[in-house]
Amino acid sequence: MNQFTGKSVWISSANRYMGPAIADEFERLGAVVTRDTQTLYDDHYLHETLIDIPDIVIANLAEPPRKDALEAIQDDDWYVLFDHLVHPLMRIVRHVSGPMKARGYGKIVAVTSAAPLRGLPFASGYCAARGAQNAFIKGAGLELAKFGVQANAIGQNYIENDTYYPPDLLQDPRFVESLATQVPTKQVGASLETAKLATYLADPDVKHVVGQIIPLAGGWTT
Repeated sequence: MNQFTGKSVWISSANRYMGPAIADEFERLGAVVTRDTQTLYDDHYLHETLIDIPDIVIANLAEPPRKDALEAIQDDDWYVLFDHLVHPLMRIVRHVSGPMKARGYGKIVAVTSAAPLRGLPFASGYCAARGAQNAFIKGAGLELAKFGVQANAIGQNYIENDTYYPPDLLQDPRFVESLATQVPTKQVGASLETAKLATYLADPDVKHVVGQIIPLAGGWTT
């Protein structure tokens, strides 16, 4: 099936986190993919590089947690999380939403996290930033729906990727042992699962899913 033949896809931070897997899957399904490798996205960069608004925008943003006790949270750590996760997502969606509304079509899929759906001790700042992303997509999805634009997020955890679950961690016996108690599936999901969920949400025939944060975490959020 090549349901994305003729469709254009733009992926942020495409060389890290879930970018490579998602880009490969869209290309396999016939899309023309632009792999943007910027880490921070400000208005100037978006206006200079994202001129032709694509059919599908994948907001793929990642930043490792700054783990610490609540009383030890540093302002700089808090700012870094919001500067790399929350502010770029808002700017990307703000940049593309007007043109998508005007043409009556568009797909926005944010790759966020399941962390704020359950909470992580000693990572409250990370949960706050990821939670802000999820809340923003909920509001944006409802606002854009009547214009024929669907915005949703994949709230994932325990999915293989270079930022949070790299190969060396997956081979650590202590981590493997912890999966049995932390994750109902007792495994880390393949990156292809995220890619396939992203292509589902971006499918031209999927029009009734809006403003949703879809957990993809092996049952960890339940």
